[in-house]
Amino acid sequence: MLRRTRAGYPSDIWEGLRLEVGHMCGIAGWADFGRDLREERAAARAMTGTMVLRGPDAEGLWVREHVAFGHRRLAIIDIEGGEQPMVAEEDGREIAALTYSGEVYNYRELRAELVAQGHRFRTFSDTEVVLRAYVEWGEDFVDRLNGMYAFGIWDVRREQLLLVRDRMGVKPLFHYTGIPGAVLFGSEPKAIFAHPLAEAVVDLDGLRELLALVKTPGHGVYRDLHEVVPGELVRFDRDGLHRRRYWRPEYVEHTDDVQTTVRTVRELLDDIVDRQTVADVPMCALLSGGLDSSAITALSYTAMHRRHEGPLRSFAVDFVGQTEHFRPDALRGTPDTPFVHDVVKHVGVDHEDIVLDAASLIDPLARSAVVAAADQPTFGGDIYTSLYLLFRAVRGHSTVALSGEAADEVFGGYLWFHQPEVVRAEQFPWLVTVAPGDSALDPGLRESLRLRDYQADAYRAALAEVDHGDDPDPDNRRMREISYLHLTRFVRILLDRKDRMSMAHGLEVRVPFCDDRLVQYVYNTPWAMKTFDGREKSLLRAAVADVLPESVLARTKSPYPATQDPLYERVLRDTLARVAADSPAAPLLDPRRVSELVQSPYEHDGFGVSRRAIEQALSLDLWLRHTPVRLV
Repeated sequence: MLRRTRAGYPSDIWEGLRLEVGHMCGIAGWADFGRDLREERAAARAMTGTMVLRGPDAEGLWVREHVAFGHRRLAIIDIEGGEQPMVAEEDGREIAALTYSGEVYNYRELRAELVAQGHRFRTFSDTEVVLRAYVEWGEDFVDRLNGMYAFGIWDVRREQLLLVRDRMGVKPLFHYTGIPGAVLFGSEPKAIFAHPLAEAVVDLDGLRELLALVKTPGHGVYRDLHEVVPGELVRFDRDGLHRRRYWRPEYVEHTDDVQTTVRTVRELLDDIVDRQTVADVPMCALLSGGLDSSAITALSYTAMHRRHEGPLRSFAVDFVGQTEHFRPDALRGTPDTPFVHDVVKHVGVDHEDIVLDAASLIDPLARSAVVAAADQPTFGGDIYTSLYLLFRAVRGHSTVALSGEAADEVFGGYLWFHQPEVVRAEQFPWLVTVAPGDSALDPGLRESLRLRDYQADAYRAALAEVDHGDDPDPDNRRMREISYLHLTRFVRILLDRKDRMSMAHGLEVRVPFCDDRLVQYVYNTPWAMKTFDGREKSLLRAAVADVLPESVLARTKSPYPATQDPLYERVLRDTLARVAADSPAAPLLDPRRVSELVQSPYEHDGFGVSRRAIEQALSLDLWLRHTPVRLV
């Protein structure tokens, strides 16, 4: 079944926007050896309260002398006794507590191991499995987890806090070190900055990270704010902070032939999707008509049909008039909608197109809500806003969505993977084609930022992490580097975007292509094998050829769509002209460049120099206008 629905942003949502500015959900906590936190419950509750949209179903708080844990719950599987924070006891005494966000997909196998070791369970939740796994195996339990997760554990006997994030960074986790003898943590920066002793300060280094598009591991943009690096365990005790990487893509010689590799990729995908389509709430697939999302949609439908579950719904974003008046550009050769509908007919899902107009995309409330959800400026403009509005519409029908995100990073799908001049460049591939004039920043600020130097340093640091083993092939080594840059930097930008825009509505998005088993296996596949049919993503195409229509199998890579409606860009210019004079971002901007942008000609491709620069200026304005951040 096919439906097309116009979706916009309601005009009476100012109260809702205020809620989104101040309320997200997930986990939050505070460990402090210099205070009795039993007297600081109000601060812990304020941190937890910022996350109500991430977890609209329930709130929990656990406070002891030196630790406070908060949790907001989004119910995916309703399990009696699964409330959080969760506490493990031994002989009637508390030994560990857990505040947890995410899903562990191999919890059944881990539970069986723990039962064999004598553990008794009160629930059937993966939360209790994670807690019991720590009690049994200590810090090494992280090596056994498969899933998307971010959590904090307090070890009562050792008086130590552990912060753990999944291998690919699907679930976010931040910590703040600006309070002596203490650590704050949360799923989002806003949870941390709700604490009265934490201040949102951005210095020159933070601006560099914000503007450079290099996603430095661990950098939180704000002073003293850090991300827990994907695949990292952070321990905080009376001796301070200690970090340990428990996973990153590493070199293992690939010995399978093409046929075996294709079969293994399919077997992995079948198992991954089978595990990730389990939920007690309505589930859907995000469908763009590309190879990646179409594969996940088809495999999810098959998995649910085999278990006599369903029906599976799917959703796609479109723009008013875009399919009928589509203009090919350098990145997008075809509109999505015809391919989406081919998949719907071929697979048999219950589908709905969410159709957005330019007025919805430029609505100041929607754009402010996007920046509030992200806790920082979002320079992608309508791409962020359309995702936000898409997820808002999807959440009216589903609580869990499956996405094809990360397949391009895993299988080498982006155009620049296949451009020799980009591959040879000593720079992050996604930055090679960025125009130097693609900015509205003040020239003096640009000189102080020295972004090219910052990007070059970040690039060299990333390459130093790559493990080549004893592989002597220079082509394989270079393409392994390109893959590593995408798996540890670029994909994290996209995963952050998807998490913030979806969880602003309490929608959980699962990402099957981020399963570390698949990532590790494909990472070590020689580049010649990844392109064995002379095209991008050869292995994936071959692995799912039996479940997709020919039109999708033949389609070339097309990124997430941007609106081509000239009205959108005209309103962008009008908005910039209106706010520029009194903008709190004015000290960061070049008045001459702003004047040029207001008068520049329309660029229909959605990624033109002037449009990107306008989006940059407007997003900085919204960030500083609506967020309590101090620039130093």
